Amino acid sequence: MLKSIIGKKVGMTQVFDDKGNLIPVTVVEAGPCVVIGVRTVEKDGYTAIQLGFNNAKEKNLNKSKLGLFKKNNISPKKVVKEFRVADVTKFFVGQEIKANIFKAGDYVDVSAVTKGKGYAGVIKRHNFGMQPTTHGQSDRTRARGSSGGQGPQKVLKGMKMSGHLGNEFVTIRKLLVVNVDVEKNVLLIKGAVPAIKTGTLFINNTLGDPVV
Repeated sequence: MLKSIIGKKVGMTQVFDDKGNLIPVTVVEAGPCVVIGVRTVEKDGYTAIQLGFNNAKEKNLNKSKLGLFKKNNISPKKVVKEFRVADVTKFFVGQEIKANIFKAGDYVDVSAVTKGKGYAGVIKRHNFGMQPTTHGQSDRTRARGSSGGQGPQKVLKGMKMSGHLGNEFVTIRKLLVVNVDVEKNVLLIKGAVPAIKTGTLFINNTLGDPVV
């Protein structure tokens, strides 16, 4: 059974559960996705489903991608992603995958590219403390300090320094699905997920025991 879908981050809000507890949730537009390709062991050496999400203009796609959609008589999609599935016999090209594959109480892993924040210093990037503001250090309060030390006088690999922050592909594991709106294809996922607003999310069913 396929428990994976491509979605779009709408924003955050809050809902109340049956006991009146306030729960912060992320609103995700999950699908509908279209099956673009079916990978089989006989032909490809593995089993997987290729999904497409969010309509695209033909002029924005290269010839190879556009040919794939025209071959299968499917409208062009902006996002294409493969998901591994043990049994692909129940899937066919052109089939729609909607948010109803999930239900309230499921746990999911959400993957996306985080918000890019450009070049950042060590205070913002690594949560360093500031230096003293006394004794005339007007321009050193947010500086990192010495990078050397006793022993080899060089910067060791892996040392925390200023640099590019964000714009990384990350996965947040074991997030609770609070509610599913089947008609609107909307998932309410507890807590925050990566990506900017309108960013693309890859949602998979969590493997293993959930964290409560």
